[in-house]
Amino acid sequence: MTARAKIRLFVEAPLGAGQGIPLNKEQSNYLFAVMRQQVGDFVLVFNSKDGEWLAEVSNANKRGGALACVEQTGPLRLPPDLWLVFAPIKKARTAFIVEKATELGAARMIPCRTRFTNERVNVQRLQAHVLEATEQCGGTFVPTVAEPVKFDDLLDDWPEDRQLMFCDESRDALPAAQALAGKTGGKWAIIIGPEGGFAPEETERLRGMAEVTRVTLGPRILRADTAAVAAITMWQSVLGEWA
Repeated sequence: MTARAKIRLFVEAPLGAGQGIPLNKEQSNYLFAVMRQQVGDFVLVFNSKDGEWLAEVSNANKRGGALACVEQTGPLRLPPDLWLVFAPIKKARTAFIVEKATELGAARMIPCRTRFTNERVNVQRLQAHVLEATEQCGGTFVPTVAEPVKFDDLLDDWPEDRQLMFCDESRDALPAAQALAGKTGGKWAIIIGPEGGFAPEETERLRGMAEVTRVTLGPRILRADTAAVAAITMWQSVLGEWA
């Protein structure tokens, strides 16, 4: 039955054997009008708490259908306690950042307004991109997109127990694999600068923080969206799920 379930769907309802799952209008329209699912078809569902479950369509009403849990197909898999702090860029590329951060295993994304940040963000829309990416990549936990925060406010309230990997473009920063060697996992964040980089005073503040590990991502200047993917990949390979 699992092999026949090609659709994954995030739901709010609790999941368990025999549990009914009401669907909202948007979900019902997607399943029954767009994907042409019918009563007796199977869908994979998750809710960020109870793992992944196989569910059977019990009501195919396009305005408000329902599913019924059959069996658990996978446990809840939490990502590492890794935040991605990024300066918003153009809409499509900001969407790319949160989508790829979700696929690569970040638990939380924080848009940060730096001195050179000019773009605004729609958090609700970004969260929708995250949800879609989670459904597509097989995740069972949906990461969160925080409300935008000013650079200074972010660092003023920075938790002392969370390490921060700063992607520093200066020549004296160590390659990421070398800089992270000997570090331990746990609570971490990665901070990516805006197009044009951080302002000098922002860079100096980051360099002065005890929680910061400075890294370089190579000899070429990367676009912000490329840097986000490269940084998470490197962190995962040294300290995260791929180590």
